[in-house]
Amino acid sequence: MITILLVDDHPSVCEGTKNMLEQDPDMKVTVTYTSMEALELIQTQTFDVMLFDLNIPVISGLELTKRMIQINPDYCILIYTGYELSPHFNLLVEAGVSGMVSKTATREQLLTAIRCSLRGEAVIPVPLLRQLRRNEVRLAASREERRLEEVSINEREQEILQEVARGSSNKEIAGKLLMSQRTVEYNLTRIFEKLAVRSRSEAIMEAKRLGLIHTGDFL
Repeated sequence: MITILLVDDHPSVCEGTKNMLEQDPDMKVTVTYTSMEALELIQTQTFDVMLFDLNIPVISGLELTKRMIQINPDYCILIYTGYELSPHFNLLVEAGVSGMVSKTATREQLLTAIRCSLRGEAVIPVPLLRQLRRNEVRLAASREERRLEEVSINEREQEILQEVARGSSNKEIAGKLLMSQRTVEYNLTRIFEKLAVRSRSEAIMEAKRLGLIHTGDFL
């Protein structure tokens, strides 16, 4: 039996998705409408897969993912949304999601996504994958032409980059640099924008190319 936790504040979506999935005798779906209820549920129940809507009030699907992964890094979490995913892709990957599924997906597509995630396979809609690939080429080309004097990285941002290169988590960086984890996340977002990158690994590579971090700390 595959146990699934569905978190969505739209009752009709929850009911429809639950009925669709439970047509498969191997699927058992538990529904909750708020992130706080979800955090309470995992204290007494275990789930093989979690499906989170992206735009849940109070605690978003992104923030809920972060909290769940902090509790257990092995949780298998899929973002289940009808919204455009491209603007959130980097943050969702950083948060630890196993994949992303559109609410327009067919029953078979949703079942396949769930089973793939359980096998440790990433689940990304093909249109999004193609779009990201095109952006990768464009961003890589533009970065190669940039020089250090064109990148306005301050001392604190450079310290954060150094810690990222050492493999430190946001929580570890916050503790070492005496700032809140939210401040670290805000600074990382600004660093990504300044370096024209979309992930920690890209940020490290670009910072190394520009001489912003010590080579010995590059991972």
